[in-house]
Amino acid sequence: MPKDNSIKSVLIIGSGPIIIGQACEFDYSGSQAARSLREEGIEVSLINDNPATIMTDPVTADHVYLLPLTVESIVQILEEREFDAVLSTMGGQTALNLAIEAGKQGVWDKYNVRLIGVDLDAIELTENREAFRKHMIQMGLSVAPSRIANSFLEGKEAAQEIGYPLVIRPSYTLGGSGGGFVHTAEEFDAALRRGLNMSPTHEVLVEKAVLGWKEFELELLRDANDNVVIICTVENLDPMGVHTGDSITVAPAMTLSDRAYQQMRDEAILAMRSLGNFAGGCNIQFAINPADEKLIVIEINPRVSRSSALASKATGYPIAKIAAKLAIGYTLDELKNQITQNTSAYFEPTLDYVIVKMPRWNFSKFHGADHSLGLQMKSVGEVMAIGRNFLEALQKACQSLENNRMGLGADKKEWIKTADILERLEHPSEDRIFRLKDALRLGVPEKTIQKLTRIDPWFIKQIKQLVKMEQQLMRYNVAEDLPEDFLRELKEVGYSDAQIAWLLRIKEQEVSTYRKNLGIRRTYKMVDTCAAEFEAQTPYFYSTFDTENESVPSDKKKIVVLGSGPNRIGQGIEFDYCCVHGLLAIKEAGYESVMVNCNPETVSTDFDVADKLYFEPVFWEHLEEVLELEKPDGIIVQLGGQTALKLAETLDEKGYNIIGTSFKNMDLAEDRGAFSDLLKELEIPYPEYGVANDADEALAIAQQTGYPALVRPSYVLGGQRMRIVINDEELERHVLSIFKHLPDNRVLIDQFLDRAKEAEIDAICDGDEVHIMGIMEHIEPAGVHSGDSSAVLPTYSLSVAAVNKMVEYAEKLAKALDIRGLINIQFAIKDDKVYVIEANPRASRTTPFIAKAYQVPYLNIATKVMMGTHKLKDFDIKPRPGGFAIKVPVFSFNKFPNVDKNLGPEMRSTGEGIRFIKDLSDPFFRELDRQRYMYLTR
Repeated sequence: MPKDNSIKSVLIIGSGPIIIGQACEFDYSGSQAARSLREEGIEVSLINDNPATIMTDPVTADHVYLLPLTVESIVQILEEREFDAVLSTMGGQTALNLAIEAGKQGVWDKYNVRLIGVDLDAIELTENREAFRKHMIQMGLSVAPSRIANSFLEGKEAAQEIGYPLVIRPSYTLGGSGGGFVHTAEEFDAALRRGLNMSPTHEVLVEKAVLGWKEFELELLRDANDNVVIICTVENLDPMGVHTGDSITVAPAMTLSDRAYQQMRDEAILAMRSLGNFAGGCNIQFAINPADEKLIVIEINPRVSRSSALASKATGYPIAKIAAKLAIGYTLDELKNQITQNTSAYFEPTLDYVIVKMPRWNFSKFHGADHSLGLQMKSVGEVMAIGRNFLEALQKACQSLENNRMGLGADKKEWIKTADILERLEHPSEDRIFRLKDALRLGVPEKTIQKLTRIDPWFIKQIKQLVKMEQQLMRYNVAEDLPEDFLRELKEVGYSDAQIAWLLRIKEQEVSTYRKNLGIRRTYKMVDTCAAEFEAQTPYFYSTFDTENESVPSDKKKIVVLGSGPNRIGQGIEFDYCCVHGLLAIKEAGYESVMVNCNPETVSTDFDVADKLYFEPVFWEHLEEVLELEKPDGIIVQLGGQTALKLAETLDEKGYNIIGTSFKNMDLAEDRGAFSDLLKELEIPYPEYGVANDADEALAIAQQTGYPALVRPSYVLGGQRMRIVINDEELERHVLSIFKHLPDNRVLIDQFLDRAKEAEIDAICDGDEVHIMGIMEHIEPAGVHSGDSSAVLPTYSLSVAAVNKMVEYAEKLAKALDIRGLINIQFAIKDDKVYVIEANPRASRTTPFIAKAYQVPYLNIATKVMMGTHKLKDFDIKPRPGGFAIKVPVFSFNKFPNVDKNLGPEMRSTGEGIRFIKDLSDPFFRELDRQRYMYLTR
């Protein structure tokens, strides 16, 4: 069936600000869908109020509406512009809920707009727990025993009928919000009330908990002719009981029998075909009893899901792009596989490698939070790693997490108390996979570990292989003693040189030198969707230790962009936005763009954004071999946040060309002592400060600066472990905590400017000229992290003299630091005197916000300035005039109900939204200003 030519304009609904359970994977899906529709000549408009995304950028759509995701906003857009159809399957639960609500209010009928890619009846069926249960039984598919409850009494009756353990699943919520497991009657009442309160329809499903069963997910696509293709089968390493977003997952499935796999495929296809009349993506979750392989359906999402981005990156199959084309009438057999270019989209991907996804948590940001993992998702991001075997992929995933792990253990962070380890195994938390290996290393039997964790024995046996190899490795004393075959075997299962060095108690460089002298180097394999059965055109690679290298460097001038790794609080999707624009600018300047990143949720790791993609940990050993192969003309570290920036020193030492601001000047801005000396030399005011190497030095400095004092470790992002202390006792306690968790860092003690206003400037400098991109004034006073503060662009209450002084200081600093590219400077203003708090010589969290607010391609400009191909005078920069833009932080405190929700110097927001107002009389602004007053007076 050919394309429906009656569809000439489509509105795509986005997912809004990043929250736990709905992150940047929907930016990836929405961006892909928009590009896919525009390829067909369709006019695409987007509604989304997330300023940090590529999705809301002019490069993605013909028209972008940065409006709140409400029915009122939808009506406003439909009054302004005519649409033939709306696509609501690319924005997660938020977009679907909005489409449903608009439908109930008759909006789509009134404006004659069709919903494509989705069937609202199918959504209602899958979201209504009782209707879904009955439908599955009617189709002959098994589900866990359950009952629906709309009241406390009904819930109690259901529990009595089904028996414990139970799971409570609220209807119409995201990321398992409000859900939980109940093991005893004493726990039930509170859990039931929480679930009923979290459901917008005051409805929960009380279901028999199949704890310990194995969990699997299938990603499918279906077209208008009822053809169904299964893109990927993902196995959860963690059993039922841990939310899939918090589970380590593996593809392809490792422990399924062929009989169970075929049954799962058949049931998935049957279930998808039974769900109304829609063409698009679908995610189905199953549980399997490991004892007899009995199969039950857990849930179905008849839309592009959180897992779709992972499945796309795992297989190379662009699910969202194909789903968008199916929504406008194409069938699978009519569409080409975009990677091979000579097979159809009806061709199911085949993997000749293994991928492992590991979640990334930020429990340190939520002091007092329960670290246990369960039905509610708590991770803030994830990484994906690709290897030729499970162990290689698993260790590469550990190296990608940005938490100072060198792999799965063997890196100075092992636990040695058996009782503590066994407790962690029985009650899953963020480090259980590491504790599992510790238990094996200490001799805990595999059966005991399996009984405590319910993890499939196959995975436990695999990790036991690492323990045996380490025991063998520790028989040697120096690198040169290692037999070549054994060293190669260690590398083939993912060991980093740093792990091997730690086990031998030698330096990492000794291992690296010996390994390379033996010719044991990484080779690169292509992700081609077809296990090399057909020739592929994709420039998408991963590393392994093999004899054949499939990545052939070109003779073109090239620049490598270092990505930002997994999303976490303080370093989120905004840095991926910066990386994508950097890649596009590099191409425009006539260079080959090369991307290195490991985040499967992002646009930067799409196979056709960069000229060449290396899906690798942003980890020095991996990066070095990419650079040795590609021999780039330069590397950009300014766009990938602290992840990329912290590699600048090593790159500089190794003689690589850092594009833009030199490492020396970046380090000067990061080194608080040297930076303060520079401020003094430039006669720029700054708060009194000191740098301490121990608690005694910190106490002495505080006597000079006075209390309250701001205490923080050096070289961190997002205000990590930053506190305001008011006496010696608090100072000593916090300084000791910093040295415990970050032993290699020094501690900075700053005079805290109480009740000061805070503002920041983002600027671009080309060495001669400084362009001020934007000046933002924070709503909350100094003491609340800039990422957690609402902010107004341009300023609204600062004096003209203060703003002029900020601009003067920004220009002085940019030239003194010889900035080539981006700089962010933060200021405190007290009694109209301007102080410089810090300068960040890189892209900042606010860079995308300013670009969206003023509708200027600042990242494109900054990248070309960094490269030296352009000067600022080459650009005609005309910011959008009029009004104010407000940055509004968004929090996910609902996932951590018992934590302190007061805001302070450590960032805790997970995302941000944007609002535009004409003037300061707007009620939205007046409410924010009232909150500021409350902060100042409490």
